[in-house]
Amino acid sequence: MRLVLEDGSSYDGSQFGSDQGVTGEVVFNTAMAGYIETLTDPSYRGQILVCTYPLIGNYGVPDKPAIGELVAPYESGQIQVLGLVVQNYMDKYSHSDAGRSLQQWLQDEGVPAVTGVDTRRLTRKLREVGTMRGWLLGDDGETEKAKRQASQVDMSEEVFMLVAPTEVVRYQGGELKIMLVDVGAKDNIVRSMLQRSASVVRVPWHFPLADYAAECDGIVLGNGPGDPKDLAPLVAQLRELLDRFNGPIFGVCLGNQLLSLAAGGDTYKLPYGHRGIYQPVQDLMTRQCFITSQNHGYAVREESLGGEWEPWFVNVNDGTNEGIRSRTHPHMSVQFHPEAAPGPSDTAFLFDEFLALAARR
Repeated sequence: MRLVLEDGSSYDGSQFGSDQGVTGEVVFNTAMAGYIETLTDPSYRGQILVCTYPLIGNYGVPDKPAIGELVAPYESGQIQVLGLVVQNYMDKYSHSDAGRSLQQWLQDEGVPAVTGVDTRRLTRKLREVGTMRGWLLGDDGETEKAKRQASQVDMSEEVFMLVAPTEVVRYQGGELKIMLVDVGAKDNIVRSMLQRSASVVRVPWHFPLADYAAECDGIVLGNGPGDPKDLAPLVAQLRELLDRFNGPIFGVCLGNQLLSLAAGGDTYKLPYGHRGIYQPVQDLMTRQCFITSQNHGYAVREESLGGEWEPWFVNVNDGTNEGIRSRTHPHMSVQFHPEAAPGPSDTAFLFDEFLALAARR
C-alpha cells in the first residue's frame, strides 16, 4: 500500500486494514496513547491520520459498545478517519479489556491502513509544507485509476451531515438540563455532563436550536470536523441565541470557532493544525498554564473580535487563540478539549464552572 501526497511524494508500506483507496486531508497526531479515542473522534472525519508515535496497536481494541451506548474509550459509534498511517503496527496485543486487534477493527469497518512508513519523515514534511491532500492506494499498480476511485469516496461536502445524529437524543442525569449542539461532538462531552449530575439534550446542528434551548439551562457547542465557515446556517442560529438565550453558552474546539463567527469574528486555517495531547495553553486572566488535548485545523482571528469579547486562553507554542469570553454575558469557549479523551484532565474544571453558571440561570 502507498500514501501519495499532492506534491507527488510517496510513502510505501504494508497494508493491514481494508484495501480500498481513499483520499483526504493528511494530518498527524503526536499522542503516545489513545488511538481508540482518536480514531473514533468525529473531528477526524474526512482525514487520513498519521500517528507520530512509532508503536500502534499494542493494547488492542475493546469490544464495540451497543448502538447509542456511551462507553469509554469510544468517542463515537464508528471509526471516523478515512485511513491510518503508522510506522510499526503491533498485531500481538495485551490488555485485559481487549477483545480484538486494531487490524481486525479496521477491516471490520472498511478502513484502509498502512504500516512501515517513515512517519517521522512524513510528519516533518507536513510541518514544513503544511497539511496536504493525499491518496492512500492499494498495490495493484494502477495508480491513476486508484486515485480516481479514491476521489469518488471523498466526503468533504457531506461531512457535517454525516457526523451529526439524525434525531434528538436525551440522556437523563440531574435536574440541570444542558443542550449539546452536535456537529460531531465526542461522547465524552456527554459523559462529562452526566458525571456532574446534569441531563443532556443532544441536538443535531441543523435542527431548530431555539426550540430546544427554551427547555435548557445552558448550551454546549461541541467539537466537529472541517471549516467552521461551511456552517453558515448554524452560525446564523447561534447569532440569534446570543441575543435571546439568558443562560450560559460554552463552546469546545469547533464550538470556539462557531461562537467567534456568531459574535462577528473571523477564523482562518492553520498550516498543519494542533493535534495531540500535550498542547500548552495559558489563561490570560490568571496567567496559569495548562496542558491540553487538541484536535483542530482552524483558529480564531483574535483581532477580529468586537469590543464585547475578549481573548481568554492563548497557545504557548505559537501564540494562537485558545478561547474567548463575553464581557457582558456568561458566554465563553475554548479551542482545546476539557473532556480530553485521550489526554490530560487539567481543564475539566471548566465544565464545573459552566454548570455553576447554568445553575444560577
